[in-house]
Amino acid sequence: MTPAARLSAAMDVLDRVAAGGNAEQALTQWGRASRFAGSGDRAAVRDLVFTALRRRRSHAALGGGESGRALILGALREAGTDPATLFTGEAHAPASLHPEEAAHLARPVPLEGAVGLDCPDWLAPQLEASLGADFAAVMQALRDRAPVYLRVNTARGDRAAAQASLAGEGIATRPAAQAETALEVTENERRIRNSEAYRSGLVELQDAASQALVAALPVRPGQRVMDYCAGGGGKVLALAARADQQLFAHDSDPGRMRDLPARAARAGAEVQLLTGPEAAARAPYDLVLLDVPCSGSGAWRRAPESKWRLTPERLRNLQEIQSDILDKTAHYVASGGCLAYATCSLIETENGGRIEAFLAAHPDWSCTHQRRFTPLAGGDGFYLALLTRK
Repeated sequence: MTPAARLSAAMDVLDRVAAGGNAEQALTQWGRASRFAGSGDRAAVRDLVFTALRRRRSHAALGGGESGRALILGALREAGTDPATLFTGEAHAPASLHPEEAAHLARPVPLEGAVGLDCPDWLAPQLEASLGADFAAVMQALRDRAPVYLRVNTARGDRAAAQASLAGEGIATRPAAQAETALEVTENERRIRNSEAYRSGLVELQDAASQALVAALPVRPGQRVMDYCAGGGGKVLALAARADQQLFAHDSDPGRMRDLPARAARAGAEVQLLTGPEAAARAPYDLVLLDVPCSGSGAWRRAPESKWRLTPERLRNLQEIQSDILDKTAHYVASGGCLAYATCSLIETENGGRIEAFLAAHPDWSCTHQRRFTPLAGGDGFYLALLTRK
């Protein structure tokens, strides 16, 4: 594919997302219908799409609209590329510029405040109140692609062994400061899933901040541990590598855990998957981890369309869900045990706000530790609170 043809493809995918589609699914649909596209073409189109979604607001301002075509025009303008050289209408290139498009591109467009930071207006005050002096820097970081991190499975080997194995297959890494198990991939990330280190369970894809969060959990051998909102199971597998424990996983959507048994087998871990009634019946647990549903604002680099689909109503609903999960699972914790509340959110009402509400309703509990992770450290944004009965 020519560079211009890649732009046309990205415009088509962006229009599908604007119509309500999921970005990953839209890219998959385009790929299946475009067998002529090589791996380099697919990667390039993916990068165009995700960059436009991360920077949708500023690119819309620069490009003069929110269609896929306008967003790509905005991206080219931001990069200092003359769109007329690519929008030629020849072969599979986008159609030539309309006079009104050319006129807009010729006018200066100030990118100020929330527009330049690619932040929704309604959410900017909450994020600024939550992040304080880091607000602008964090929002700027969320406009860029997230680094790729690996977790070294210390049950299989150490970080040096993992680096050596990966380097032997051309995958360059460097130790990440956020966690002792974390490696940042600096070259050939697309080779990871076919590498021996990955297939043998020596490494697993996991964000560095997510690893740091797990490292902060109070873990000791022989514990009974429940990951109540397990999703794909990344955190429970990280817990498995820390100590010999009896591990359980639950998710309100069991389909999210469908790959967990295979991942656990690859990692040499044993995790029992439980339904809701089973999770309650197996209580009490020494540690209950709640990585609750949230806005995902700390991970907008990875799922940027969710930034623009979040609404005040949806945020209020999420906070109700978070409080309900806290209230329900408090009864699952053994005497002297720990309830660990986590989100991948930067919004204080989902984080400290939920903990304050929980403690007000449960005076027999106390918060013994809180920590916030932001993308300024390299990984995703996360929040962690450790709760114990007084």
